[in-house]
Amino acid sequence: MQTPKRTTFHAVRDEVKRRIEARIWPQGALLPTETELAEEFGCARATVNRALRELADQGFVERRRKSGTRVKTAPTKHAKIEIAVVRQTVEEQNAVYRYALVERSLSEAPAWLSSQLGLAPGTRVLHLLCMHYADNRPFQFEERWINIATVPDIEYADLTTVGPNEWLLNAVPFTDAEITFSAVATDAKLSEFLSTAVGTPVIQLERTTWLQGKPVTYVRMTHHPGYRFRTQY
Repeated sequence: MQTPKRTTFHAVRDEVKRRIEARIWPQGALLPTETELAEEFGCARATVNRALRELADQGFVERRRKSGTRVKTAPTKHAKIEIAVVRQTVEEQNAVYRYALVERSLSEAPAWLSSQLGLAPGTRVLHLLCMHYADNRPFQFEERWINIATVPDIEYADLTTVGPNEWLLNAVPFTDAEITFSAVATDAKLSEFLSTAVGTPVIQLERTTWLQGKPVTYVRMTHHPGYRFRTQY
């Protein structure tokens, strides 16, 4: 008689991760208890516990005693740096947040973007220019391209009151991200939006996210002079 194989914590971890990425358990959702998951997977509760601890370390879920395990609203995806929603950053500074959609257009991806993201010729993208304010002062200028093939619903989404970053976090998960920080000097376009003199040094963040290997969005976020970035470890 052959002994049945035991379910490993790797298998539990990978299946829970798959359900999160497939939105079976969306962001903010409360997962079943460890006992319930152990019964479903036919394993010990300790196996489930280890799997969930790994997912918490990877930034997929957050665990709280007596409150259970929830899918994180803004996954950190292994990153040492967590990029917050702009609105939350502004409000944490006790400032009044305001958002404005400056420009929205549909087009084929420009050649430089297709080359950078490996997009097929003729891939359609949504191009957005957005401004974020703190107490009516320029806080961040956002220029973003979204791959419609990966996120088809974005083509008809109302982005006049909610910024694209918040919309994407709530509507589609991402499995990988690449982030770059740079110090740049403002050109005429950036100076106009950020109300600075041309040549002012500012911090610019570039971020690309993917969903199972498919590009989701590429964004450049340029911050006002004096912006500071802080992280903990």
